[in-house]
Amino acid sequence: MGGRSLGIRLALLIGLTAACSPEGAEWTAGTLQLAVDGTGHIVRLVDEATGTDHAARDVASPLLSIQTDGTLHAPVSFRADLEAHLAWLDYPNGERAQLGFWEYGSHLHLVLLGVDSDAPVELVVWGPYATSISHTIGETVGVVRDSAFAIGIQALNPKTLGGLPWRDNDFPPQVDLFESGDYSDLDGEKSRYVLYRVEAAKPEDFGSTLQAYTRDRSTDRVIENWGKERYVAPAFDDGGVVGSKIALFGSPADRALETLGAIEVAEGLPHPMIDGEWGKTARSANAAYLILDFSEDDADQAIEWTRRAGLRYLYHSEPFENWGHFDLNDRFPSGREGLRDVVERAEAQGIHVGVHTLSNFITTNDPYVTPVPDPRLARVGSSQLAGDIDARQTEIPVASPEFFAQYDNNNLRTVVVGEELIQYRAVSEDEPWRLLDVSRGAFDTRPAAHMGGDEISLLADHGYNVFLTNAELGIEMASTLADLFNETGLRQISFDGVEGNQSTGMGNYGEILFTSTWYDRLSPEIRSHYIADASRTTHFFWHIYTRMNWGEPWYAGFRESQTEYRLKNQPYFKRNLMPAMLGWFRMTPEISIEDVEWMLARSAAFDAGYALVTSYEALEGNGFAAQILAAIGAWEKARMADVFSADQKSRMEDVGTEFTLERADSDDPADWALIEIHPVIVRHDRGVRQPGEPASSTLSFENPGPEQDLGWVLTAEDGRVSAIRLGLDGRDPVLLPVTLEAGASLRYEGGPEVAVLDARHQAISSIAVPEGAFLMAPGPHSISLEADLVPAEDAKARLEVRPRGRAEPLGD
Repeated sequence: MGGRSLGIRLALLIGLTAACSPEGAEWTAGTLQLAVDGTGHIVRLVDEATGTDHAARDVASPLLSIQTDGTLHAPVSFRADLEAHLAWLDYPNGERAQLGFWEYGSHLHLVLLGVDSDAPVELVVWGPYATSISHTIGETVGVVRDSAFAIGIQALNPKTLGGLPWRDNDFPPQVDLFESGDYSDLDGEKSRYVLYRVEAAKPEDFGSTLQAYTRDRSTDRVIENWGKERYVAPAFDDGGVVGSKIALFGSPADRALETLGAIEVAEGLPHPMIDGEWGKTARSANAAYLILDFSEDDADQAIEWTRRAGLRYLYHSEPFENWGHFDLNDRFPSGREGLRDVVERAEAQGIHVGVHTLSNFITTNDPYVTPVPDPRLARVGSSQLAGDIDARQTEIPVASPEFFAQYDNNNLRTVVVGEELIQYRAVSEDEPWRLLDVSRGAFDTRPAAHMGGDEISLLADHGYNVFLTNAELGIEMASTLADLFNETGLRQISFDGVEGNQSTGMGNYGEILFTSTWYDRLSPEIRSHYIADASRTTHFFWHIYTRMNWGEPWYAGFRESQTEYRLKNQPYFKRNLMPAMLGWFRMTPEISIEDVEWMLARSAAFDAGYALVTSYEALEGNGFAAQILAAIGAWEKARMADVFSADQKSRMEDVGTEFTLERADSDDPADWALIEIHPVIVRHDRGVRQPGEPASSTLSFENPGPEQDLGWVLTAEDGRVSAIRLGLDGRDPVLLPVTLEAGASLRYEGGPEVAVLDARHQAISSIAVPEGAFLMAPGPHSISLEADLVPAEDAKARLEVRPRGRAEPLGD
């Protein structure tokens, strides 16, 4: 049965009107009074403090539905034994479910203890529970809030998935329903594609729903998955639907996060810490960090750069020789012992070390692939050889082409027969079915003869030219990563590529198995302080990860790369009770201090951390490196001290604004001042001018601050710029007798000299200027620019004036 048809039936179920019955039960879930009627539907969701009923009117909320023979059935009767903490639900075809329930101070615990059914139960669904709350919908965390009250659902084990079984592959839609306003657009026709999913909470026209489900995985299923129309989801023994369990709770809106923490502790869920505080509330949960690839030999330099930036986390982006066994590369000739030594040296300086991973991606040089492929490499599907083949044959006869002729997301086109990997170009277009143009013994496996009838399987892969895992191998890889952390003392990880665990055929469940295995195997020492993020979120994973740090620097300039995307992530973090992050930014030798402070102002605005990706070349080659690191340390210290006012944060949210910090002589951010910069830019080129028109460019601007020397930067953008003349407000131009090559600049920040810098901001020389040449009063001004341009047709000079606003104390 396709996921779309099930989704339609679920939508119809939501729209049914719940029948009422004098029978039922009332439970307390935190500060929520929850009533179930005699048909097994929730009919009241009452805030005990105000008496407000938040149940959506005329919308059914089945306590637990079951699916048999492809049809989802809501309960028709309910009874409970309050003393025994047991309840029973009956269904239209004679099925019966037994639940256990316990009321805690923070929540209601519900667990499926058993199902009596003649037909196999394919899945069970908790909810959807319809609420009238629409203000804030935390689709990942499973909490909906208005200004006063919050209602939430929590899956209490990995096999209980947040969401509804919209798709057979258990990978929910990755769309932003809030942006489009079409809450039914689960196919993303109107909604923006995002890295998070519609899961445990969903907006609806009437308010919202909360939901979770568990699927029986005792038999193989053929599903649409991983870009393939046909993909075998192997059987997985986790006890089936029995044991599916959730928590329901209500709390004051401003205590929702606190309540989630209490549920974690009460239920024994992951509850990682940072600096002695729960990771979701610890101030350093969204600390900025430095990404700098170090080695055993030069790690002390990396530690020192991190310390100079005022940061506490140093992160390595490529420490591994392979993904799979996670052997360290030649930067660590002493292996894990060498990495542990680096960690200990960093910890002695108050700095924690982390590494980047690609989760269950397996490189083709890993021992799981070569020389003998591991039988647990994920398989799309299998057929049989249609005849004997020798070790040199370049056409492989197969009984069926159904799995092999799927070319989307089939990057390596690799099949496995016995202990041999074989790559192929295509499948014949008609019978007899053959794999064509094959390469035998791929990835240094051994070519061999094989018998007709032998199994031949297509391996699942990814566009990074890597293979993937089944559930068992993923669990083993996650355990290897945990052992690495336990042995070396690493404190930060990114589960990049965690969506690769869709290769298990279990969607979100595969991702949760991987990450929860890692967490469960961690030592108490590492659990007491770590930071984790990933390329995707899931409902249960929320308890394990610290934050998400999405946004990459590779696609445009420092200020432009994925800027809109970074900003649009901020509301998601807020509604899902997560620390905010801005993503990765890249410091090159050419990046300016102004660019970095532009980013730092956004960090302060959203109280969002970030990663600064850099290199030894950039740090040693950028003439602004010392200023950049000092600015990072100052802004991060002020952000962590939470000294910016709401008005200051609001103004800094605008990416068109620029700010700097004035630190005076105090180390206390409360004594510092925020100054807005008001940049205006003109580009000077030869252009097409009228006869007699001056060969100069004039820029008008306003000084919103006090009397000051006008700061400015003039950069040669193309070609060569020389004989520069600048005149403020019609005064005699100041001649700057210098020739700037492309990328070089002049910089004036007040005083008697203009600095001459190369393209990497290294000082070349300085030029004396008359006293007061650029002094200006408050109000309107203009500045003229003339210069010789070579070649005249192409060269350009960019002039940016940077008048400063009035200093305002932080927090005012």
